[in-house]
Amino acid sequence: MNEKEKNPKSRKTSTSSAAPKKYYKKKAQNNAEKPDKAAAPAKTQRSKQAKEPKRTPVKIIPLGGLNEIGKNMTVFECSNDIFILDCGLAFPDADMPGVDIVIPDFTYVERNRDKVRGIVITHGHEDHIGGLAYLLKKVNVPVYATRLTIGLIEGKLKEQGLYGKVSLNVVEPKKTVKMGCMAVEFIKVNHSIPDSVGMAIHTPAGVIVHTGDFKVDYSPIDDKIIDLARFGELGNRGVLALMADSTNAERPGYTHSEKTVGASFDNLFKKGEGKRIIIATFSSNIHRVQQIINCAVRYGRKVAVFGRSMINVINTAIDLGYLDVPDGVLIDIEMMNRYESERIVLITTGSQGEPMSALTRMAMNDHKKVNITPLDFIIISATPIPGNEKFVTRVVNELMKSGAEVVYEAMYEVHVSGHACQEELKLMLALTKPKFFIPVHGEYKHLKKHADLGKQMGLPSENVIIAEIGNVIETDGSKMSVVSQVPAGRILVDGLGVGDVGSIVLRDRKHLAQDGLIIIVIGIERATNEIVAGPDIISRGFVYVRESEELMDEARMLLTSTLSACSAAELKEWNTLKGKMRDALSDYIYQKTKRSPMILPIIMET
Repeated sequence: MNEKEKNPKSRKTSTSSAAPKKYYKKKAQNNAEKPDKAAAPAKTQRSKQAKEPKRTPVKIIPLGGLNEIGKNMTVFECSNDIFILDCGLAFPDADMPGVDIVIPDFTYVERNRDKVRGIVITHGHEDHIGGLAYLLKKVNVPVYATRLTIGLIEGKLKEQGLYGKVSLNVVEPKKTVKMGCMAVEFIKVNHSIPDSVGMAIHTPAGVIVHTGDFKVDYSPIDDKIIDLARFGELGNRGVLALMADSTNAERPGYTHSEKTVGASFDNLFKKGEGKRIIIATFSSNIHRVQQIINCAVRYGRKVAVFGRSMINVINTAIDLGYLDVPDGVLIDIEMMNRYESERIVLITTGSQGEPMSALTRMAMNDHKKVNITPLDFIIISATPIPGNEKFVTRVVNELMKSGAEVVYEAMYEVHVSGHACQEELKLMLALTKPKFFIPVHGEYKHLKKHADLGKQMGLPSENVIIAEIGNVIETDGSKMSVVSQVPAGRILVDGLGVGDVGSIVLRDRKHLAQDGLIIIVIGIERATNEIVAGPDIISRGFVYVRESEELMDEARMLLTSTLSACSAAELKEWNTLKGKMRDALSDYIYQKTKRSPMILPIIMET
């Protein structure tokens, strides 16, 4: 055995002393190679860029729900695949006389019908499902939603004769639906209707989170809390863009839990002892209805339901197990008179003062089954939607004139919002940590306030997009911008007519409503080209003729002289003749009354 083998220390030392020699030798080699590697970093960078795959761009196209309340609809497009998120309606405003509902313009979807893979729905409110049947008549594709939402959609399709003709698919939260090169993950959220979800849209460019309508309720009625953990997990993995509900972006703090309304109901039921209790609320607020039923059971009352939409939603909710109603509590309207009034609770529609709703008809003494008396205790469990305040006030006034006691949201906590306030919106931004942010669902002031919150949370201004309907927002994962515009707007539904009421028809309706109508009728014998009858004047909505005989006589004389001055050639040109009569009478009427009624000349051939 040699010296090195006998002494381990010397072996260790010799081994360690050899290492520096190798190190320096390697270092020297590296130094010798330095001049040759001077250009290597740029070359390596170019090779990395060449190897890095290009991300397929994704387009986000809102067709409703921006700069307006309602009519929510968004198209997501990637390569040759399209899917649609929500398809709602809006209710007409004062500038739309005679119009029933307003739906999005489907032109872009119809043009690309072959690319559409399906429709996903966040929840069952009208502003998210109300336009769906009209879209499915044009583009019949599968629909994906949670169980209650599908149940409410079925009712819509039955009304439109589409039931059984459309593929309806129930999707549970945490499940994912494939949409071509994209996939849509359903995420549980809280809202004022059960089974509400947000969406995580997995695209080649990155993950886009769409919250749908949401709030954070830590003690919901059904004990199903918003899945904040999943939103946080997505945020940790990287969220490309967040699209979040802006409805309550102006309100500081947090939205109260729905359970606070239950406590208010309990106090009000005590206060209403000895009286019939009538509660008006949104038909879709099933959690609110459940709390009313719980209070009715607690105080030994029977429950009757009024209003077509309320009856439909409650029946659907009971059938699907979303409402727990003990046997014998719910009674038919016809059975109501068999019980003392103090043992009755009426749940009705009309919380927004809608002219044809059950509560409004009760207030106007126009309801066939319910007369309001001083023995009625009425609770309006809703906040007026912007623009409806005067209708609600009118109903409250009329109910009070009948002697009833009326409680509404401003007096007690009989309503809480289903939408997130500022602190909850900040929480969603903090959890998802998006690269880009697009506020949705609200008027411009709501979108702007929500955008400001995003900037306060650290998002760069250039990464926050306040979009408009019809904008094509494109992203490849590194940048996002509005690149073009597609057809978008509103389609008016009047009775069975869809889209046949346009701007000209609305203009005429407003003209008729403001100034009325005058019809001029004359008869011309075609053979001799002579006026043989008239001119006769018919007035509707302009003046009461019997009290304005002098005005009408002078107008008739003016038209007679105008026709007498017409040449034979002008009498043959009926359009010219109509124009002369219209101009002469219009000038005269305005001079006498400062009004401009619609004037409609009619020439009858004899």
